[in-house]
Amino acid sequence: MKLIIAIVIAYFLGNFSPSTVLAKAAGKDIKKEGSGNAGTTNALRVLGKKAAIITFAVDVGKGVIAVLLGGLIAEPEAAYWCALAVFLGHIWPALLKFKGGKGVAVGFGAMLAVNWQMALILLLVEIVVVLLSRMVSLGSVVVGISCPVASIFMEKEFLPFGCVMAAILIFKHRANIGRIVRGEESKLGAKKK
Repeated sequence: MKLIIAIVIAYFLGNFSPSTVLAKAAGKDIKKEGSGNAGTTNALRVLGKKAAIITFAVDVGKGVIAVLLGGLIAEPEAAYWCALAVFLGHIWPALLKFKGGKGVAVGFGAMLAVNWQMALILLLVEIVVVLLSRMVSLGSVVVGISCPVASIFMEKEFLPFGCVMAAILIFKHRANIGRIVRGEESKLGAKKK
């Protein structure tokens, strides 16, 4: 019962969307502007740097809190289930008609609480790929692929959860992957045509 309670709390914690709230305060609908995604990158495009920083910080924070709460409410193993739950709650939030973000920031936050060393390695991978390609989406996809690999060496018990999260993250980036293949993906700093 404690595990179920922890999972439910984590899922609904994931439902909170800072970019949606910030956009609404600015008289905008984040789901109808830019890429239509309620994440950090689109918050940057539609609302600016400050909103993007707030969005990233809150999304990372709710990932961390969900995992830590899971460990406190139930047994330590509940942390893994809560990492998956907050991730799913962010991507498919019941309170927002199941239209959320792509899970990168909240996934990073959850990973920070599960194994901070592994999280920082994955963050480094993202940064390197983004710096080389100037494509945030490509960095996120590479991180998705890297997560299960890192889990094998650093957090074996998390591997099944990491595989599910990675598969979902890559699936949510399928349109981006198509644009990357076609050479049409937006790059950081590039002027809009």
